[in-house]
Amino acid sequence: MKNYVKKYVQDVDKIIDDNKVNKEIIQEHLIKIGFFKHERLIHLLVTCFYAIFNICFIALSFLNPLFIIITLILLTFLAFYVLHYFFLENSVQYMYKQYDKMKEMTK
Repeated sequence: MKNYVKKYVQDVDKIIDDNKVNKEIIQEHLIKIGFFKHERLIHLLVTCFYAIFNICFIALSFLNPLFIIITLILLTFLAFYVLHYFFLENSVQYMYKQYDKMKEMTK
């Protein structure tokens, strides 16, 4: 997904730089933004899910030290999910700026 988002953002930047913006491209861009927003929402929910489980296993680690292993595994997954979520968040916000540029160009 990360490579797909990067390539899409680069393609849209190229369209904007080449001044090839039209209403169809803007409409397609809005549809893609919707897809990426949905992806971002799913990753936010999964990230929250991992965070809640991580908190539970941290609490269980005080009762039984063996839970520390599971806590570390979940913490690793949580770190990667947070990084990916922030990538999606920043990419979608950048797409909003692209959309604004495209709207200005068609006026």
